[in-house]
Amino acid sequence: MAVSGNESMRIVMIGSGYVGLVSGACLADFGHHVTCVDKSAAKIDALEAGKVPIFEPGLDNIIEHNRNAGRLDFSKELATSVANADVVFIAVGTPSRRGDGHADLSYVYAAAREIA
Repeated sequence: MAVSGNESMRIVMIGSGYVGLVSGACLADFGHHVTCVDKSAAKIDALEAGKVPIFEPGLDNIIEHNRNAGRLDFSKELATSVANADVVFIAVGTPSRRGDGHADLSYVYAAAREIA
């Protein structure tokens, strides 16, 4: 889908940590509809209740503004969210692997398999 001018995309951000939540909130602020999906029910419930689980200056205001505008929402349901998306970003954790310190991509691969 080509986007220009006043068109917006339906974006799904898998993961609602520092990368996913901040990126999702900013993309919503640009006018796109963003759904941040996370497997952590506690994190999604907190976000839906207006509690931001991380600190980034001004993030709480951006989230509140875009939630009120209907451009930002949160979900625990990946399949439903992805089915309606124009774009899907995988923003899950990549902790260091034990032993060699390389990024553990198992969460990225798991998210990709679930999307497929």
